[in-house]
Amino acid sequence: MKLYLFIFCSYNTFLVAALNVKKISKEEYVNSWKQTAIEQMMTSKIPASITLAQGILESANGNSDLAVNGKNHFGIKCSDWKGEKMFLNDDAENECFRVYANAEDSYFDHSKFITSKTRYSKLFLLDQMDYKGWAKELKNAGYATNPKYPELLIEIIEDLKLNELDQKGNSMPKMNVDLTVSFNSHTVLIHQNKVKYILAKKGDTFYKISKEFDLGLWQLYKYNDFDSKKDMLEAGDIIYLQPKRKHSKSEQKTIKITDSISLRQISQKEAIQLEKLMKVNNNLLPDELIKKGELITLK
Repeated sequence: MKLYLFIFCSYNTFLVAALNVKKISKEEYVNSWKQTAIEQMMTSKIPASITLAQGILESANGNSDLAVNGKNHFGIKCSDWKGEKMFLNDDAENECFRVYANAEDSYFDHSKFITSKTRYSKLFLLDQMDYKGWAKELKNAGYATNPKYPELLIEIIEDLKLNELDQKGNSMPKMNVDLTVSFNSHTVLIHQNKVKYILAKKGDTFYKISKEFDLGLWQLYKYNDFDSKKDMLEAGDIIYLQPKRKHSKSEQKTIKITDSISLRQISQKEAIQLEKLMKVNNNLLPDELIKKGELITLK
């Protein structure tokens, strides 16, 4: 009888302790991670307000199972991930999520994830203080499926005045890292196919870019598969600063065309040399429009 009583009392003590575990508040979360968010802003150009708001929303202020046990504060899934994994129900059952050694690694990977994928490239045309624009474009680029995702981020930012951190970050000295490098006017990003590129701004020309990065005009034309007649660029154009790859470095061998597009445009989007794409696609003409539904070989 005494043994049963001891077990019962011990269980209740454990249950009360578990129920009394203090949850992290939004304010406590911000105090813990604001410096890391600002440092990441200096290297990735992602507003600290956006990073923190995403961390708060995706991790339930650091209280979610994925944040506590997986140290994953941004809900980043397992695509191209070689490390430890967790499986949780999200948009579908038993989805795979990345697991980190510590939460700080989650912040580093969040920056790398956004800066290395071309679908987020339009974000970096926005002003770093434009948190509303960033929130909306994150949703447009497919970061989250919740249609209210931008409004949720904006509400968090404004309630906690996180946008003030963006201003503070802008007054700090710039840092150069392997992920991105700041030059006079542009930030160098790394394509998922492991090629360095920038996003053209309004009024850019190959000549201006060649001077900024100390490259020959012939190099820019060659790297981007354009002839010398093309010099004016449109805002958002991808401009490679080194040769594109001969084939895709991902496991994906083909892509299905969703909108009419040319092989030259695919070459820029996928960071694959145009000549090589033509060769593996039966010498398809570079500027011939490919119809929706057709398959294009990447390697």
